[in-house]
Amino acid sequence: MEILLFSIPLIKNIILETLSKRILTIVGARPQIIKAAALSRAIRNHCECVDADKCEKSVREIILHTGQHYDANMSDIFFDELGVPKPDYNLNVGSGSHGVQTAAMISGIEEVLLKEKPDAVVLYGDTNSTLAGAVAASKLHIPVAHIEAGLRSFNKAMPEEINRIMCDHSSTFLFTPTVAGMKNLAREGFDMDAKGPYSIDNPGVFHTGDVMFDNSLFFAEVAHSVAPLNEVFSSDEKYSHITLEPGKFILATIHRNNNTDDSERLSNIFRALVDIAENKGIVVVLPLHPRTSKMLKQSLSVELYDRVTNSPEIVLTSPVSFFEMITLEKGAKMIITDSGGVQKEAFFFRKPSLILRPQTEWVEIVECGSALLVDADYDKIILGYDSLLGRQLHFPSIFGDGHASEAILDIILNY
Repeated sequence: MEILLFSIPLIKNIILETLSKRILTIVGARPQIIKAAALSRAIRNHCECVDADKCEKSVREIILHTGQHYDANMSDIFFDELGVPKPDYNLNVGSGSHGVQTAAMISGIEEVLLKEKPDAVVLYGDTNSTLAGAVAASKLHIPVAHIEAGLRSFNKAMPEEINRIMCDHSSTFLFTPTVAGMKNLAREGFDMDAKGPYSIDNPGVFHTGDVMFDNSLFFAEVAHSVAPLNEVFSSDEKYSHITLEPGKFILATIHRNNNTDDSERLSNIFRALVDIAENKGIVVVLPLHPRTSKMLKQSLSVELYDRVTNSPEIVLTSPVSFFEMITLEKGAKMIITDSGGVQKEAFFFRKPSLILRPQTEWVEIVECGSALLVDADYDKIILGYDSLLGRQLHFPSIFGDGHASEAILDIILNY
């Protein structure tokens, strides 16, 4: 008779692996990696607080990176900086049309889900990675937890709007950061009083606050020491001579494809930026998204391209690190952006912002008067700059208490 001998530690590890909750986190774009840092931190803190030998709520997080953002400056550096565990899987899908990219993601995610059999899949925001994760997980009857649920721009021409709606209606857990998100889900027929056990047909809707507010509070002081404002450009040969002073520059970001891929819109935005910089005598710092950098020369007129690239007041840099971005946001006089995340971060750091879109899912920051929707309209951008700087701004507490990630983790584990 063959006798199989197992060591006590091995048996214990097998039992713990069986009892632990397995959460599969899917990220694909730079903002999702940043958001995932908050939940990963909550999971680490949870596991340090419980007795893993006795507690059935010990958690194992499995991270899948779709590779939607594949540039090292847009992805790898954020895992390193934020302390997010390196991905267990990377699909390396890269760029491509919406259909090609999303299809490759669904196929790769499904393969991982079948192998890992997680108890829940966590998705963030509104990218193609979010959509692919929702489709793959829901069809395999794996509960989807959508962080940033309920956000609506009410513009279905935006691919992000389609992605977030599809994800919400495929989710078992919907975690919304704002009261407006709760109202949107109620209007779409979600039962706001649903009780567990939750399922895709009986989803739970929870107002938890914003995980990015968690991160901003947690990392703000770290950024001050890791990336001081006067050293942000120290390693950039072209701009190493520039020393930024708090309140003496504008931070701008442009990355949404309806701006970058439309030459008229992109030209209007850059013409406004360079005119503000030169007429107001203020530096505009613009970390260039790879898509924006690619489209700049072919979309702008020769004259405008020359003005933008040669103006001493316009600083065009490669993508900056997470801590450098926080430093720039905290030090800026104003923020001009088409990014949903940067809009919020401007609010977190009590900065006025111009939003280069016709609508925003973060309606509260516009309603309280700290931000203006200016679209890609030259006149609105110019007038918006003077208008915001001439008013008394208010930044009410609308994004939670800085503990959204802990609340989200508790809900997933308890149900």
